[in-house]
Amino acid sequence: MTQMVNSEVPLCIDCDGTLLQTDLLHESVLLLIKQAPWALFLLPLWLLRGRAYLKERIAERVSFNWATLPYCAEVLDAIDVARNRGRTVVLATASPRVWADSVAAHLGVFDAVLATENVLNLSAGAKAERLSALYGKKGFDYAGNATADLPVWEQARAGMVVSSSNRLLACAQAVTQVVQVVRTPRAGVMTVLKGLRVHQWLKNLLILVPLLAAHRVSGAEGFVQAGVAFLAFSFCASAVYVLNDLLDLESDRQHIRKRKRPFASGVIPVWQGMAMVPVLLAVAVSLACWLPPAFGVVLAIYFVVTLAYSLRLKRQVIVDVMLLAALYTMRIIAGAAATGIVPSFWLLAFSMFIFLSLAIVKRYSELWITLQQQKQTAAGRGYAVSDLPVLASIGASAGMAAVLVLALYINDPETARLYPARMWLWLVPPAILYWVSRVWLKTCRGEIDDDPVVFAVKDWQSLLIGGLLALCFVLAASPWAVVRMG
Repeated sequence: MTQMVNSEVPLCIDCDGTLLQTDLLHESVLLLIKQAPWALFLLPLWLLRGRAYLKERIAERVSFNWATLPYCAEVLDAIDVARNRGRTVVLATASPRVWADSVAAHLGVFDAVLATENVLNLSAGAKAERLSALYGKKGFDYAGNATADLPVWEQARAGMVVSSSNRLLACAQAVTQVVQVVRTPRAGVMTVLKGLRVHQWLKNLLILVPLLAAHRVSGAEGFVQAGVAFLAFSFCASAVYVLNDLLDLESDRQHIRKRKRPFASGVIPVWQGMAMVPVLLAVAVSLACWLPPAFGVVLAIYFVVTLAYSLRLKRQVIVDVMLLAALYTMRIIAGAAATGIVPSFWLLAFSMFIFLSLAIVKRYSELWITLQQQKQTAAGRGYAVSDLPVLASIGASAGMAAVLVLALYINDPETARLYPARMWLWLVPPAILYWVSRVWLKTCRGEIDDDPVVFAVKDWQSLLIGGLLALCFVLAASPWAVVRMG
């Protein structure tokens, strides 16, 4: 990359998408909705009075953690080079004045700040006119990232293009001398799938549990219904995950691992995530229309609960983990609704306890990372590191309660009707007891990722125990596997 030409003229830097690998306006809308959901209805009214008015009203209500925003390292390097050569560096942005001043104060590298004020939205032609009036036509260099910057580049002496778009680069080269190109990360298929958290779809295999527990494995119809339910729930879950990530941008950026997520890091633009949510929900609803109405009701409840969790309830201690456990169990209820099977008391009781234990594993792991970062509270959560012993006690106890429920189920006389050789089932409680104990031991050592499902899929012992449990249930359901005593 070629350095900017001589040091006589100012270097003007755009903010959104250039200095920052995100858009403050888009993120501010999400923060506003998170803080006051009812304000969503005010946004169109503010926009009717102009983009500048909209930005000012939002800026009055929303602030950012400027230290955690995703800054573009190459742009910061270019600013350092310019300052070392004695050039004036100007932040020229369409963001509101209060945000622009805050960014400048945090970085401490700008000699002047130009921003949206009053009724003037400092973007495109308005920005070009302002810079030309201050520094003269061809009297400044400009760094931008979008087609809205073309009028500014046309007035600039030289330009820096911060984008992965070859088309934008060609347009910029047609109106100015492009002396530096910063290629921003472009989201590929794998990045999009990561943003949708497709690996979390494994949780939705719980939809098959009622079908297997009822021993309805011989007919194809039940599996087709369960398969459609799996896809509907998966698309709905992805919509929820995307929405959750968008609402959690600030706290995720303070997390040692979550800050690398596609939305938090700025690899996938916020506006694209906002567009994904309704599309994913539309696909989920379309698939749900092929299933009994009861499934649609469960899916709707799942979405409403997860939305409430993302907006408010995830910051309520204990309530959050109980909701996570309920959402796991809701997948089983959804499978039952899709296939017309009534889930048993034993299945629901076992599910609630085991999933509560796993939900607390997730929260404990997040707190452990918080402890390693020498912080006292987890960002975006209501827990403190002093809660670790209590969480471990509750989580391990819930796991033991799940094993107890399973033992009582095996001893239930009704179980013999489904499992003629139910003596094989007595191998299941000790296997689950071992697995739960091992998971909690590794959790307390800080050796487990904050998602226990991902851990179980990657852990060979967990996979071996899962295979053993499946074999035990198959043997218990087989009349030929009955062991005669005496």
